[in-house]
Amino acid sequence: MVLLLRWILFALAIIFVAWLVPGIEVSSFQSAMLVTVIIALINIFIRPLIVFITLPINILTLGLFTLIINALLFMLAGYVAPGVEVDGFLSAFLGSVVLSFLGLIINMVTLNNAD
Repeated sequence: MVLLLRWILFALAIIFVAWLVPGIEVSSFQSAMLVTVIIALINIFIRPLIVFITLPINILTLGLFTLIINALLFMLAGYVAPGVEVDGFLSAFLGSVVLSFLGLIINMVTLNNAD
């Protein structure tokens, strides 16, 4: 039940990000649900590999390069998902930062109420 709640909350967060950040468009709630799954799969399979490969750059930048990785993966998710458009890197960067902050809040709320 908590997994379904988190999925819906992340989809709503993506719709909010699209509303807040210019250059990001989500056509429907179903598209937001699909891009939520795509982002989850990217974070499971692709992100760890890219973070490992770019570890020296990440160390030199004190972890700030992770923000660029997140933006690029957010652009990838927008490219793969039908009904979701991310216009450029700046939009992806701002969208990924806002989505990360909202994800932190969603995780805190759902993990505390998972009992």
